[in-house]
Amino acid sequence: MTKTPALPGLMNQPLVATPPPMPDGPFRFFALDVETANHDRSSICQVGVACVRPDNSIETWSTLVNPLTTRWVFSGLHGITAQMVRGAPTICSVIDLLDEVLRDRTVYQHSGFDRSAIRAACAGLQRAEPQWGWQNSVTVARRAWPELKGNGGHGLASLKTHLGLCFEHHDAGEDARAAAEVVLHAEARRR
Repeated sequence: MTKTPALPGLMNQPLVATPPPMPDGPFRFFALDVETANHDRSSICQVGVACVRPDNSIETWSTLVNPLTTRWVFSGLHGITAQMVRGAPTICSVIDLLDEVLRDRTVYQHSGFDRSAIRAACAGLQRAEPQWGWQNSVTVARRAWPELKGNGGHGLASLKTHLGLCFEHHDAGEDARAAAEVVLHAEARRR
């Protein structure tokens, strides 16, 4: 347990927890999703990772993240509040943990937002962006289901209906799992 640094405008934060351990592999690929507290992409308040095993089963990992901000704009969307993240790990420790598992591995995001949020968080920490093999499940979906262009599109909400996916949108773990399922459905369609 370490004490988080005090930021201007914030009271000293309580001791923070370390992130929960990642599942043990082997894994074929991963999908990652983040939720943010506000319009600043570095204000990550939740990270979810779907870990896809060789048999295509999925194990989902997620953690709340303390973004060390006083500005909360998206609580109504994802339900995460400042009170909920008090004592949660910071993004620095979460990225450290993820990098041990995801370095040089295929990591899907659904659109470019998630990678840009990780990049913004790394810039704020003055550290290099992790070397993860980013892919985009939207691109995969566009190739697999071109008929959705102009007919609902390739966002997770549209694919949820089209593919019969069951998940709670705007929960990082659930959205990561949905992105992984999109990739698995597309692989099955190609076969």
